[in-house]
Amino acid sequence: MAIIEIENMEFFSYHGCFAEESKIGTHFLVTLWLDVDTTKAQRSDNIEDTVNYLSVYQTVKKQMAIPSHLLEHVADRIASSVMDEFHAISNIRVKIVKRNPPLGGRIEGVALTIEKTRE
Repeated sequence: MAIIEIENMEFFSYHGCFAEESKIGTHFLVTLWLDVDTTKAQRSDNIEDTVNYLSVYQTVKKQMAIPSHLLEHVADRIASSVMDEFHAISNIRVKIVKRNPPLGGRIEGVALTIEKTRE
């Protein structure tokens, strides 16, 4: 078993509860931790025997393009989509950081992390 980490994918998206957020958007960082049995790929050196990072990125990008009010909703969509598309993943952890949230002070970011396990 291995953990594949895809770190700090950056997106400009329109997630948030405030009207301004849906109009002006902001920057987000998404990190994934994927539990995958990589035994076959370790021996074969063939991308077909593991999870293709580019394909995972494209799945996340598609979900980040759909506006949502809550990071919880976005993270759940990402986790579900990635697990639905890549059956080799037994567990996923998704972290989303909203950069410079409009909370009335200087804040680098707010983050949410969720985890899902294949049943």
